[in-house]
Amino acid sequence: MAKTIEHVHWPDAPDMWMPYAPAITVAGGRTVFLAGVTAAPVYHHHPHRPEEFDAMPTDMEGQSRAALDQLRRSLEAVGADFSDVVSANRFVTDLGDQDSLNRVWAEYFGDSKPTTTTVQVVELATDPRCLVEINAIAVVD
Repeated sequence: MAKTIEHVHWPDAPDMWMPYAPAITVAGGRTVFLAGVTAAPVYHHHPHRPEEFDAMPTDMEGQSRAALDQLRRSLEAVGADFSDVVSANRFVTDLGDQDSLNRVWAEYFGDSKPTTTTVQVVELATDPRCLVEINAIAVVD
């Protein structure tokens, strides 16, 4: 069965751009769960070695791009792309940076609008310099 993804909006929803859909239904396909990614290298030592993260960008735009580039690599590893993402969680250390994240997000996702949740956290586990972490669920044909 071929995969179909339907973005579901409320019947009385206003006509405006949003970076997400309130609900999505999926028929067919294979569900893939993608681990959280940050601007830090996905493959790094445990316990963490802070020097491995020194090359990370220091601003939200740069870290968003780096994290989404890493998410793209995970998607490609399972034969998917951003259009296959149906849900994502975005963890940020400062909600004031959300507009920067959304601008970069739009570049990567285009017209695809997964359901999203954005949460402010005190700190991310990888390194205290990380500003954003993104995990996702995709459905692949």
